[in-house]
Amino acid sequence: MSAANPAPTAGSRRMPEKRQAIARAASTVFGREGYTRASVDAIATEAGVSKRTIYNHFGDKEKLFLSVALETAGELTEIVAALADRHLHKIVDLEADLIAFAVDRAKAVLAAGEHYALGRTIRAEAGNIPPDVLNAWLAAGPLASHRDLAAHLVRLAGQDLLTVDDPDLAATHFTLLTFSGAADQSFYGAVPISDAALHITVSTGVQAFLRLYRRTAPRPAGA
Repeated sequence: MSAANPAPTAGSRRMPEKRQAIARAASTVFGREGYTRASVDAIATEAGVSKRTIYNHFGDKEKLFLSVALETAGELTEIVAALADRHLHKIVDLEADLIAFAVDRAKAVLAAGEHYALGRTIRAEAGNIPPDVLNAWLAAGPLASHRDLAAHLVRLAGQDLLTVDDPDLAATHFTLLTFSGAADQSFYGAVPISDAALHITVSTGVQAFLRLYRRTAPRPAGA
């Protein structure tokens, strides 16, 4: 079985609560100790199970890490997608709505606790994590959110609110301008960032983004 396609064993289907306990413990230990230092022994102790039970449910450390990483990435992706739908589906004030989305996105991601601790681990140890695990996490998390944001920006361009020639680049610019600074200030969620500091970072970022992408002239007739 490929590490990118972990599957539950028959035992895990019979005891989903034990599998969940292992996943929670793994998220805690991987987030605290990192991928390389975390041991199956430590995860077993945290979960209150034997090493054999972990191997029966997940196969090995790599598959366990992948399973937990995909679950947490998927949960955060769903949260961010819901925020984008809430704030960007119907625009009342373009700047204010973009700021509201970016603030809520940063708060949700940076306050995700052990969920985001795992993301910090992946970023810090990318060179030590198996490539298929890293790529699967990227696809389920950051890249999925990136594509969703790009689609929203395209829709706003279709409403003559933005000029977007390259949706991928526009989404990259939006994230760099409105999220990356807040992530740096909080050391990727490891320390708190004040609401005031977050709002300043996001507001100035959105204003810079709109200087690049806001449509300032009506679309020519027939365009």
